[in-house]
Amino acid sequence: MDRQPIEIHGLQNVREPYIKHVEDVLWEIRMKGKDEISRALYVTVKPERVIVVRIFVKKMQKTPCREIKLALKRAQEIEQ
Repeated sequence: MDRQPIEIHGLQNVREPYIKHVEDVLWEIRMKGKDEISRALYVTVKPERVIVVRIFVKKMQKTPCREIKLALKRAQEIEQ
């Protein structure tokens, strides 16, 4: 995949390793900065709208459970 923005390709057309399903309604997008790899956990509200519920620096291969739990809690708050 070339380095064009998601708005050109459409989020639904971006796949792993850039985006992956985490759990339930939660998805993870991979971002790379100069020094570190970050992750944003998000939910889709409408087909054309996403809400980022958590961003963190990933230091391990697996997404930490506490990050997933916090993101799911925030996602539930959005639904209410």
